[in-house]
Amino acid sequence: MAAFLLRRLIQGGLVVLGVTFTVFVVTRIFGNPVDLMLPLSASPEQRAAFASELGLDRPLPVQFVQFAGELLRFDFGESTWQRRPAMEVVLERLPNSLLLIGAGLGLAIVLSLPAGILAAQRPGGILDRIVTGLSLVGLSMPQFWVGLLLIVLFAVTIPLLPTSGMGSPAHLVLPAVTLALVPFARLTLLVRSQMMEELNKPYIRTALARGLPHRRVLVGHALRNALIPFLTLAGWELVLALAGYTVVVETVFAWPGMGLVAIQALQRGDLFLVQAIVYVVAVLIVLVNILLDLVFKLVDPRIGLG
Repeated sequence: MAAFLLRRLIQGGLVVLGVTFTVFVVTRIFGNPVDLMLPLSASPEQRAAFASELGLDRPLPVQFVQFAGELLRFDFGESTWQRRPAMEVVLERLPNSLLLIGAGLGLAIVLSLPAGILAAQRPGGILDRIVTGLSLVGLSMPQFWVGLLLIVLFAVTIPLLPTSGMGSPAHLVLPAVTLALVPFARLTLLVRSQMMEELNKPYIRTALARGLPHRRVLVGHALRNALIPFLTLAGWELVLALAGYTVVVETVFAWPGMGLVAIQALQRGDLFLVQAIVYVVAVLIVLVNILLDLVFKLVDPRIGLG
């Protein structure tokens, strides 16, 4: 176990460095950072002074050596937009994004398991058709449209919930439901198909013929074998959310998370803040993948930690 964790941490560190280096190269080679950070009305003297202040007038190899040294100190420079350390801004917004992701994916997981199990027990029945239909509708509806629809229904037509910002649990309801819709649909369809496959296998019929309770066979046998693909997809949904899937939701509901600040940083050409956001997201994705491997081993001890 210790060797596995050490190996995965080393691999993850290389991935994070690779992603961060790629962002560095893209922001320097495929565009002039000074042109992105300063307004069009800035004079050549102002541009030269700004480039000298940030060290962007030096040769690219020198900039990279300086960047690598700052990276080892976890120093991503000062946000040109907020005039604060870029990493400080990111870490300030990170808990808000994690709260939204946790609420949205938690809701999707809690609802998709029973929905998929119930639909799988009577394929083609009324409940199966309802669950499948709702899932397909959820997959077909864009997030921004769902968010706007919920705002119209529950904030304008029926003024029950706030539409923007955060502060109380009520502020979390609409963004979490919007974020949960697509993962709920995908997870539900997966649980349904996996459970239908498991319930038709001989070992399930044998267990029922031996007189084991239906609930025990359903949960202790069929569901346990269906959990690995379910956890794999749930982990993928978490990675997607961390990688920027929440941007639309945070923008629609003005949720002060990393997705919203990333959009604002790009609009303002704040490349130092963008680099810090990419670094934190890459670290989180690596940690999630390592955690998923450990969860798989816990659910099914037969799985080796390669």
